[in-house]
Amino acid sequence: EPGPGGAGAAAGDAALAELGGPDQCLSLLPWDRFSAWLHCVCVVGFDLELGQAVEVIYPPHSKLTDKEKTNICYLSFPDSNSGCLGDTQFCFRFRRSPGRKVSLCCFVDQLDRDLPVYLKKDSAYYYGYVYFRQVRDKSLKRGYFQKSLVLISKLPYVHLFRTMLKQIAPEYFEKSEAFLEAVCSDVDRWPPPVPGKVLQLPIMGVIMKLRIPTYRDKPGTTPIVQHQADAQISMALPTVHEVDLFRCFCPVFFHIQMLWELVLLGEPLVVMAPSPSESSETVLALVSCISPLKYCSDFRPYFTIHDSEFKEYTTRTQAPPSVILGVTNPFFAKTLQHWPHIIRIGDIKLPGEVPKQVKVKKLKNLKTLDSKPGVYTSYKPYLNKDEEIVKQLQKGVQQKRPTEAQSVILRRYFLELTESFIIPLERYVASLMPLQKCISPWKSPPQLRQFSQDDFMKTLEKAGPQLTSGLKGDWIGLYRHFLKSPNFDGWFRSRQKEMTQKLEALHLEALCNENLVFWSQKHTEVETVDLVLKLKNKLLQADREHLPVKTDTLKKLQTHINDIILALPDDLQDILLKTGTT
Repeated sequence: EPGPGGAGAAAGDAALAELGGPDQCLSLLPWDRFSAWLHCVCVVGFDLELGQAVEVIYPPHSKLTDKEKTNICYLSFPDSNSGCLGDTQFCFRFRRSPGRKVSLCCFVDQLDRDLPVYLKKDSAYYYGYVYFRQVRDKSLKRGYFQKSLVLISKLPYVHLFRTMLKQIAPEYFEKSEAFLEAVCSDVDRWPPPVPGKVLQLPIMGVIMKLRIPTYRDKPGTTPIVQHQADAQISMALPTVHEVDLFRCFCPVFFHIQMLWELVLLGEPLVVMAPSPSESSETVLALVSCISPLKYCSDFRPYFTIHDSEFKEYTTRTQAPPSVILGVTNPFFAKTLQHWPHIIRIGDIKLPGEVPKQVKVKKLKNLKTLDSKPGVYTSYKPYLNKDEEIVKQLQKGVQQKRPTEAQSVILRRYFLELTESFIIPLERYVASLMPLQKCISPWKSPPQLRQFSQDDFMKTLEKAGPQLTSGLKGDWIGLYRHFLKSPNFDGWFRSRQKEMTQKLEALHLEALCNENLVFWSQKHTEVETVDLVLKLKNKLLQADREHLPVKTDTLKKLQTHINDIILALPDDLQDILLKTGTT
């Protein structure tokens, strides 16, 4: 089996050294680098007797349960009605089977901490990135060659894996297994996915250059990866995860603000599209439109009637769940008729002329998938419509502005809208933090104050979204609705965790600034031993929970512990120096 090596590996070792070196991480074995990026690579083919089947899994030791394999089989092929001839690229997302051991690669989890919240891995799901080929072939019984090359990964780096597949899939279909082995061997030479660094990823003679964002990046800015002329063929990726927003929202151009509200509130949404590439891109665009907020509910860029969650998500015995589904099978027009919000899109083409105003349609008008494109809902938006953004984008179409530039305008608009909405919440939640003077080294860290909806609503009069947004409308109603949504719950839990860790870190600093040796001399041996054990536990907690503490503080605390122990009788010293704590 090919192991790590080469220039990519050297860059990887350098990145790892910066993360704390191999002592803190397990020394990298063959396939560890590969696992940091991908779980496995699958080839799904069509068998006349078996139907869709996984023909190859690489590396061969990769584990997938039968349920996962079945999901991959059905999600890797477009529905027969899509009529995708030639090559098609799309992506899907599916639940991992429970009870699976998490990989031992601790450094990957360490990297996850530096990512913006919307790019963090969700360990309950895998992404599947698909390159599907369907071409006529008279030598086959069915008359068609149908095969998919699929990358399975926990990482939501849509653009990176799409670019990689474009690079390798056409050649794979011409060559076969040995080529796939060489591809995986290349990935096993990649440096770890370190956020904030320019990474060079070799793949079959080409080097992809990219930078993964970090949580420190200013939202809405993407540092450019410089393209330098060098001996090797290389391509600079402008992004690892973004989709072409303007292209995706073009069919529902006039409703972008209403769609932003529906996604923000975690409303059940279904996208009905003619092909998996259009359904998956639109679902990903919807999920990203509330960035830098994380969309906390489930979303399926491509969902089929064979999906293991089909019954759960289409039942009429309860209200539709908070989930965004992308579908292509006409059967869903009937099955999901009871869903409150349906987006129907035709073929995504960039308009040559200015898109025409499309009214929001009543749900009862959606009888089949042949219904006209548009948004079918009885939802009344809370905010007044922003005519400015519509005019700006229409003007761009008239002036033949490049789609990338249109997407930048649209992304900035969504970002400003989301930030105007979230800043008052951030400000109020920050006020729940106890004052620093309340932190005593000799007491447990103080608790955060409770979130009170009424108190928060009172702050909006003076410090509401009107400070940063000119949009009028029922902002209060939008906040009330949002506070009941999964997106608020996820956001608040994350802020709560950050603030609690900050309190723990401040408590550690307060302890460090005390003369602990002097304290121990004035107290009994039992109390001193108790203090030592508590301090050791604090150090372990700081390491285990990655508390935001300076390294100097931790060193200082360790020195305090050592000094206290050395002042104790020899027999106690021996015991305490050997004692680790839980």
